[in-house]
Amino acid sequence: MTLDAWNSSHAPTLLWQSGAWQVHLRDDEFADISYDGRPVLRSIRAVARDRDWNTAGWVINSVSTTPEVLTLRLRTQDFGADLSGDVRVRASDRALTVEFDALSAVEWETNRTGLVVLHPPLLAGAALQATHPDGSTSVSSFPVEISAHQPVFDIAGLAWQHAGLGVHVAFSGDVFEMEDQRNWTDASFKTYSRPLSLPFPYRLKPDSRVSQSVTVTVSPLPDASPGARSPVAQIRLDAAGAPFPAVGVSAATGPDPAPALEPIGSELLVELDLATANWRSALERALAQPLALDVRLVLDTANPTAVHSAVALLPSQRLVRIGAFQRTGDSRHVTDARADALLRDALAAHGLRTPVVGGSRSHYTELNREGHRLPRDLDGLAVTFTPLFHSLGTEQLVESVAMQRLIAEAAVAYIADTPVHIGPIALRPRFNDVATAPEPAPSRADLAEGYGAEFTGSVDPRQSAPQLGAWLIASAAALAIPGVASLSYFEEWGPRGIRSSAGEPTPAFDAINAVAGLAGSPLLSGTSPDGLVWAVGALADSQTSTVLVANLDTVARDIDVTTSTGVERVLVAPFAWQFLSGASTAFTNPLPNSPEEH
Repeated sequence: MTLDAWNSSHAPTLLWQSGAWQVHLRDDEFADISYDGRPVLRSIRAVARDRDWNTAGWVINSVSTTPEVLTLRLRTQDFGADLSGDVRVRASDRALTVEFDALSAVEWETNRTGLVVLHPPLLAGAALQATHPDGSTSVSSFPVEISAHQPVFDIAGLAWQHAGLGVHVAFSGDVFEMEDQRNWTDASFKTYSRPLSLPFPYRLKPDSRVSQSVTVTVSPLPDASPGARSPVAQIRLDAAGAPFPAVGVSAATGPDPAPALEPIGSELLVELDLATANWRSALERALAQPLALDVRLVLDTANPTAVHSAVALLPSQRLVRIGAFQRTGDSRHVTDARADALLRDALAAHGLRTPVVGGSRSHYTELNREGHRLPRDLDGLAVTFTPLFHSLGTEQLVESVAMQRLIAEAAVAYIADTPVHIGPIALRPRFNDVATAPEPAPSRADLAEGYGAEFTGSVDPRQSAPQLGAWLIASAAALAIPGVASLSYFEEWGPRGIRSSAGEPTPAFDAINAVAGLAGSPLLSGTSPDGLVWAVGALADSQTSTVLVANLDTVARDIDVTTSTGVERVLVAPFAWQFLSGASTAFTNPLPNSPEEH
């Protein structure tokens, strides 16, 4: 694996300027739209999603630019589609318009085909005026707390103020609505069409056309100017009055043979789908490891009592917690009262007194929306993260870290005094939680084919990239807050793992080893000044602290880290991390000051 795995997904690839407007073209996305150096929108892009919400990838046939117009010619034939057309940006003095015009050559079922607008998360709390298709208006605000449901419906236009600009966005070609994408650790609010209240999927017939536009108009506000970023990042780590969370990994889901490995961390999280043919073999392989077990059971709808068979095989002396989730129905992927009761009955029948956790096995979204189904007497709250869900770009991966902190804080407050267990954390989805088609599943009772995410999940090439170590350190810094009791990253080996299928360590291995070394010690926690540089640590004693510092910026950063034991300035290379304890030992990557373009 070369550095290209990270950099090839880290753009911008083209900077287009027209007067005071700037747009970064990242593949098919018009990103970081700004006016006079002030941020306006996170991005505008055209999307095509099939009946299972799979996103069709655009092939860019050509890019043409003039001082006033930027045009992409696109086509996709993914997932049975055959769409071709243009996405065009036109700029004038204070207005910028994005137009999407595409033709379908075949009949295709889609849940969404059209333009989406991403608003930056810094707008949280800003006053917002919506114009509706009938000409009426309503006033609200961008949500501060992560909104479980759409904060604004029936949109023809939106207006707000930010960074010294009054911004108005007009939508045409369909009715739009907004959702809070922070639910999925995306750093954005998203305005999209078509409304989810309308039936989906819907059919694009042969020779049918999709035509939409978004027009952004700005007006500078008096006496407002953008602030400058300090050349030295300041991070203060304070004693949190809580221990650093336990650190573990998820059980590998790849096919046998499993490599012989030394355990890492203190816990092994294993998820068992009781409707599959080889869950017993998956459990047997997990039991071969000496680590404490965090077991998550996906119930078999057709055989609810299968939970008794699973519980009967669990060793009580190694079981640190267990949870159950519904596989189908209104409560799918979350813990409801029935799932909790089935599990507790099985535990009681087999004499096990084990903490019972519940929550969501897919995204925070499901927990946020379906939390009313959760029993309130859970011993722990389960939260999972998959940052590369809506977008596969490295920018999305980096931006997700600050959103992870927001979700961790929300989860800790969700059920008072209930410890939060975050994991499995995977780069890409372990399964498609919105699919309407049946999930692929193993046909054998053994692990010759693997199980779980080996069938239902995705693999990301950045899993073994050097820069992923810095991302893991930053993520741990975002998530290690009082109330979070455990963190579980990636799989123990395999294509989604911290080691290869042959057992060779990846760069993430060193990072998780460093994080695991802090577990149980008094936590030192703080915030990032910009979402790009992060630090976390633990007290070794009253005079000594151990600190991990990560830089997810594309340039080297000077960072001042302040703890009760002093201040240390450290220069951290781009996408690198450092371990500070007495003499500084650096873990850096030989990256240039800016990412390679592709």
